Amino acid sequence: MIQKGSMKPVKKNKAEEPELEPLCCCEYIDRNGEKNHVAACLCDCQDLDEGCDRWITCKSVQPETCERIMDTISDRLRIPWLRGAKKVNISILPPLFLLPVFLRVASWHFLLGVVVLTSLPVLALWYYYLTHRRKEQTLFFLSLGLFSLGYMYYVFLQEVVPKGRVRPTQLALLTCGLFLILLALYRAKKNPGYLRKPASNDKPPNGSHMESLSRKGFPGADPSGGLNNRTSKDEPKGSWASSGSPAKAREDWCAKCQLVRPARAWHCRICGICVRRMDHHCVWINSCVGESNHQAFILALSIFLLTSVYGITLTLDTICRDRSVFTALFYCPGVYANYSSALCFTCVWYSVIITAGLAYIFLIQLINISYNVTEREVQQALRQKTGRRLLCGLIVDTVLLGES
Repeated sequence: MIQKGSMKPVKKNKAEEPELEPLCCCEYIDRNGEKNHVAACLCDCQDLDEGCDRWITCKSVQPETCERIMDTISDRLRIPWLRGAKKVNISILPPLFLLPVFLRVASWHFLLGVVVLTSLPVLALWYYYLTHRRKEQTLFFLSLGLFSLGYMYYVFLQEVVPKGRVRPTQLALLTCGLFLILLALYRAKKNPGYLRKPASNDKPPNGSHMESLSRKGFPGADPSGGLNNRTSKDEPKGSWASSGSPAKAREDWCAKCQLVRPARAWHCRICGICVRRMDHHCVWINSCVGESNHQAFILALSIFLLTSVYGITLTLDTICRDRSVFTALFYCPGVYANYSSALCFTCVWYSVIITAGLAYIFLIQLINISYNVTEREVQQALRQKTGRRLLCGLIVDTVLLGES
């Protein structure tokens, strides 16, 4: 009887719950929780109308109004899909339209090429610092990287290969490198080593426990109640930290994720989750680089550098014959006489700029690996003034200042 009585209100509640009507391919639930339609994307745009009126009358638009306009656009920018329209991330779109336009405009004249190719890195850095300051995730750089790969390959097939200087084996090798880059990027985009909240609710270590550890002389404990999750390079593997209860002193409680994180794990403010042995948050893959994907990230960088240099060499050998690669890069007479060769030359310089930037990242990664430190630890050492820069900032020594 008790079981039957307990089941009756459950059935009654289920019957009272309203059934949600299925959405058609053009309908969606907006940010206000209301059903909307793709065809009504331009309706009830009060913030946009107000912003346009102020812009026409040469009045300043408030930053709050701009944020509301961007939120409205990003919420209504959708494509029809099964069981409801899917939202499109607005940060994907600018590279798809602006990159071909900028490169083709830069191909018209040498001075236009200088202006455009100089402004592109400046705009990219400005957008990076803007999103990094707001701690927002963006697909802009991932879209820019993937579309740049595809567009460079398209220009190579359309403008360089028909000239007859590229052999089939060279084209096959370049194509193989492109596929290997995509495969390595796919592997690097996977889980970098996220720390999931355990089933048992761990509690943060209290101050009395940390004070007792500090009195006993454990180096991982901080009398102020914090925990040091830095791993010493010179510490032997068989030390007290690798076994026994004192190993808890090498762990850190994350108040945001509500879990105990092991040594060298950090909380990513952009992803909003802790990562094992976090190196940095890479905007080019829109993910963190951590314990599980660091090797794939290094592999993707190395394959990209080799493939890019090979493609640049083949292109310059085609449009600037009988010249070395370095000479043709800075002196290629008559390259702007033909629009096809001018476009190829502009794409070569664009590839050189991207390759130089990623080569710098690759060099920093190799230096950090040789010193057994992560980029996150390097930046923390600079902020806490426990490290110093060497060789024009390429090397950050995190040990010398601590010993002096």
